[in-house]
Amino acid sequence: MRAILLPGESSLGVMGGGQLGRMFVHAAQSLGFRTVVLDPDADSPAGLVAHEHIRADYLDPNGLSQLAQQCAAVTTEFENVPAKALEQLAQTRFVAPAGAAVAICQDRAAEKAHFAASAVACAPYAVITTEADLLAVGDDLLPGILKTATMGYDGKGQVRVRSRSDLAAAWAELKQVRCVLEQMLPLALEISVISARSDRGDIVQFPVQQNLHIDGILAVTQVPAPDVSQELQAQALASAARIAASMNYVGVLCVEFFVLQDGRLIVNEMAPRPHNSGHYTMNACDLSQFDLQVRAMTGLPLTQPRLHSPTVMLNLLGDLWFDPAVPGVERTPAWDAVLALPGTHLHLYGKASARPGRKMGHLNITAATTEQAESVARQAATQLGLAADW
Repeated sequence: MRAILLPGESSLGVMGGGQLGRMFVHAAQSLGFRTVVLDPDADSPAGLVAHEHIRADYLDPNGLSQLAQQCAAVTTEFENVPAKALEQLAQTRFVAPAGAAVAICQDRAAEKAHFAASAVACAPYAVITTEADLLAVGDDLLPGILKTATMGYDGKGQVRVRSRSDLAAAWAELKQVRCVLEQMLPLALEISVISARSDRGDIVQFPVQQNLHIDGILAVTQVPAPDVSQELQAQALASAARIAASMNYVGVLCVEFFVLQDGRLIVNEMAPRPHNSGHYTMNACDLSQFDLQVRAMTGLPLTQPRLHSPTVMLNLLGDLWFDPAVPGVERTPAWDAVLALPGTHLHLYGKASARPGRKMGHLNITAATTEQAESVARQAATQLGLAADW
């Protein structure tokens, strides 16, 4: 068994300097840990608040050496950090999640194979690497969604196809890179489960989250999930735990599911890190997903988090910083009006500039009842010019 890293005695490292790294740094610092971020961007949100920012590429030998020298343990804040870099760090430092687990999450084909090995159902699919693979696709997979096997997120690298001609054109559009074609299924709603697992095999989970996506980007998360039966929630929690355990995962893992119109549960994808849909935990739970990320990598106890308030999370994209009536002119949203509403908690990520589709922050709304949380969330959405008809 490895030694537990006690608060106030060690430095923790994070690969990646985005908003997830920033919130991890805040959680680690609240326990007294020193924090070091490795990210090439001089203005990275996490680098701006960490004790030290190593400005280097993720595969830079000198940067990785500095991180290993300064930190007792290292984590990652996004799944596209090269798995090789994590494996190199693991030669001398504890790394959670491990490079092997991150590598599975980086490749849709490997990810789906892992779901099958975990006895969790996913959509029927085919891997397309060659022209022969393209020609061999069964008619039952159409209509479908063609996705790049790597580097796809927030709806990027995905094309909907309805016919074989669509499929050929889409593969050409995606530069004929390795892809996964998924059968398009009749969806009722989307949910996610966030788990934290220790190197001892202990696992704790947050409640099931019900999510609404717009243009492939998360817009709203509701907890407790209003439209999901207790039976289906239990199935999702058990499936997520099985997926984590079967790859000996250590750290915070988010697993996203589809609920089909016929009531079946289908796994969609997973992220080896805290997740946008778990940001509500910062205000609605006694431990946040970032608190558990710190605990998992340091060996501190993973206690079961408690949801103490019904909540709605609104994702805040860069579009809010631009007035539709005055194209191209940046403005500051009316945060004073939003914060005048009861139970509102604003989290901005410290990004230097806004642009459409860029994640700039999130707003958590907590209340004594689900109805109150949803009512205030809709008022806040209206104030900000967001859709409020979920």
